[in-house]
Amino acid sequence: GTYLGFTGGLYENGSNTLPADHLAAGLAAAAAVQPLDTLGIPSASGKIALVSIGMSNTTQEFCSAGGLTPCDAWTFVGQASADAAVNHATLLLINGARGGQTAGTWDSSSDPNYNRVRDTDLANAGATEAQVQIAWVKVANAGPMVSLPASNADAYTLEIQMGNIVRALKTRYPNLKLVYLSSRIYAGYATTMLTPEPYAYESGFAVKWLIQAQIDQMRAGGTIVDPRAGDLNRATGAPWVGWAAYLWANGASPRSDGLVWLPADLASDGTHPSQSGEQKVGAMLLEFFKSDTTARPWFL
Repeated sequence: GTYLGFTGGLYENGSNTLPADHLAAGLAAAAAVQPLDTLGIPSASGKIALVSIGMSNTTQEFCSAGGLTPCDAWTFVGQASADAAVNHATLLLINGARGGQTAGTWDSSSDPNYNRVRDTDLANAGATEAQVQIAWVKVANAGPMVSLPASNADAYTLEIQMGNIVRALKTRYPNLKLVYLSSRIYAGYATTMLTPEPYAYESGFAVKWLIQAQIDQMRAGGTIVDPRAGDLNRATGAPWVGWAAYLWANGASPRSDGLVWLPADLASDGTHPSQSGEQKVGAMLLEFFKSDTTARPWFL
């Protein structure tokens, strides 16, 4: 369907399925993922690092509220660590996300967050930036003010920032192959203006537009089609970008797969997930990486 005149679906033409050409590119990128040593040189004894990028919700759902390890058992990393099907031999799941780190704190390769990820999160795992080949990105901005369909809507600002984040990631992580993006969970119970509705829902359009911008740019022979997203040309080194798990559902109204967000799934502010909310996202992420054809070759 449509929302305020904008076509829905994760991908083009209202579809939730990857277009054939973008899928082929994602499969090629996945096939290029391989264990690397700390210098980024292929090595059978090397590692494949997947790093999370984002804010409080991101770190809570990926690993833990404080960003500390070991990760909570009910989070994505906790569930993945207990799953025998997951690649425990060479895959490192690195939690780079932290509370308060909104989109604007990740959109330049010189942002302090990247040094912190390098010197703390990667270093604690015995890994380097040269080993990061996959990123899960879930970002938002605090206190959004303008909703769609306004031409200066916060969703457009977020798309601009995410394009800059993808380029910053590639600068910091030269061997980055795949960037998976998720948008916000439901925020209809929010008691603050941190990221209420409709902004949580509309952040999904920012992700959708960014991914479509790369698809369209590659079809246009590398010419930038969406100036908000900027240059995402895979032929000149940009990583492949696509959806990870889509996390939004309309509160207690079940979506087609049964997902609901109940008040108990959120903390008292109605914005951050509670333990059950973290578990829901963790389970959705784990199922995505275990089943998606661009992730299975290196995740399992």
